[in-house]
Amino acid sequence: MAAELAVIGLGYVGLPLAQEASRAGLKVLGLDVAPDIVAGLNQGRSHVDDLNDEDVAEMVAAGFEATTDPAGLATASTIVICVPTPLSDEGGPDLAAVTSASETIAAHLRPGMLVVLESTTYPGTTDEVVRPILERGGLVAGQDFHLAFSPERIDPGNPTYGLRNTPKVVGGHTPACTAKAAELYRRFVDTVVEARGTREAETAKLLENTYRHVNIALVNEMARFCHELDIDLWDVIRLAATKPFGFKAFYPGPGVGGHCIPIDPNYLSHNVRARLGYPFRFVELAQEINATMPGYIAQRIQNLLNQERKALNGATVLLLGVTYKQNIADQRESPAVPVARRLMSLGANVVFHDPHVPVWYLDGMALDRVPDLDATLAAADIVVILQGHSEYEGEMIAKKAAKVFDTRGITPPSATVEHL
Repeated sequence: MAAELAVIGLGYVGLPLAQEASRAGLKVLGLDVAPDIVAGLNQGRSHVDDLNDEDVAEMVAAGFEATTDPAGLATASTIVICVPTPLSDEGGPDLAAVTSASETIAAHLRPGMLVVLESTTYPGTTDEVVRPILERGGLVAGQDFHLAFSPERIDPGNPTYGLRNTPKVVGGHTPACTAKAAELYRRFVDTVVEARGTREAETAKLLENTYRHVNIALVNEMARFCHELDIDLWDVIRLAATKPFGFKAFYPGPGVGGHCIPIDPNYLSHNVRARLGYPFRFVELAQEINATMPGYIAQRIQNLLNQERKALNGATVLLLGVTYKQNIADQRESPAVPVARRLMSLGANVVFHDPHVPVWYLDGMALDRVPDLDATLAAADIVVILQGHSEYEGEMIAKKAAKVFDTRGITPPSATVEHL
């Protein structure tokens, strides 16, 4: 089909983008390398949390089509790259998927096209990596075709903010490129904010997630010394949050997870070291603190069992919530994995429950969710709340479990409950 918009990468970023564009009346083509995902989408099946099967069926009815064949890119007036950029072994983003997508576009690039990169990366990627690939055929960015960067801001599972009502930042290779990209997004996003250029737009995304990363690390470190000083950090945060200005509440947890916070700040840190030769100390310190939280959680669990005259070796530890965020099924970079791995290495019998995860794969081994939560709550030596899904009733857990270690603050204070 002749598409107005082609989206490369149909995951947590690309699929919501395709949905909003379809709703706005654009003919959308989705390109993905996974045949099973493509087949499922064309049959009206969703594979991400933020869209259900009805949403996808609505997209298909509006003309959306998914494919593994890049030939359809030649008919699109706009192509948006939404492929993953995982952390490489060197600490920066692995740009293999971005490079591959750019090469695919280059084979079908024609004058007048708009190409937008949405994949999170380090400042300079659009101009230094994507643009040279696209220009190999002789067309020049800013003259023959438009090139821009627009950071994705999808917050999986957020019931309030989606793609349409979250302001969209766009930065082009030239002012005309910025204007062209802004024109596109204004068709299905309420507010578009224009950046000075691609580097500013790329860095804005990294600043947003570095801000969160650093502040999460701050409260995680406070959790440690507040425990030692017998201070209720959850009450401290509640009190501080009553100030109507100058404070935003962040909460401690067993670590950081997801597709952004554990990864994106490292792109900026790696880029600063590689280009300027010195560290981005705030990011590296935050990474150090947050990365040690799973080990700290395991140590606290062991200490709590010791207080009950029980050994961690042979004890049954029930983990509640193994996703990286509440009320979604997404397990990317979930701190539950290193927590469980550490507990199992010390001889614990680790079992889990999560209303969104029927089977949990830990280092290639499938762990079945406990079939009877109530019975397991009572039988476990200790219950550890790693994620505060809305399905979990804190008071009920506190009453039925012999011992609870709550890392999310959903249970009321009691003799059997210890909070992070």
